[in-house]
Amino acid sequence: MLLMEQEAEVKQAADLLLAQRPDWITFYREILGPNGVVRQVFPTRDAITIFEQSETYEEILRSLSRLREGATMPNEDAEPTRVITVRLPKSLHEALRIEAHEHRTSMNKLCISKLLQFIDGEKVPSE
Repeated sequence: MLLMEQEAEVKQAADLLLAQRPDWITFYREILGPNGVVRQVFPTRDAITIFEQSETYEEILRSLSRLREGATMPNEDAEPTRVITVRLPKSLHEALRIEAHEHRTSMNKLCISKLLQFIDGEKVPSE
């Protein structure tokens, strides 16, 4: 029962924020970010993993996707951006380029979309 109450708390916070029509970065930061509602309500990695398999989480990701449609990066004063460099094989880069073209989007937007997705811990190699 506690899980349902926690999910309801997250859903309510997300719905309240969505009613304010935030940009996608604000929504991400306040709901899914390191200090966001999800991490406050689900403080352990195991709890977050369970939440990430819920319909509430899927709904939040769909809302985030809708907010990202056609959005531009907000003013740097609101949320500074950071650049990362990722080394990947030429074949993977080409596959991403093709996928971005097929989705009629930029590689940056495609990669951000992929980074926002749930990753099963078993599929992430350790150091």
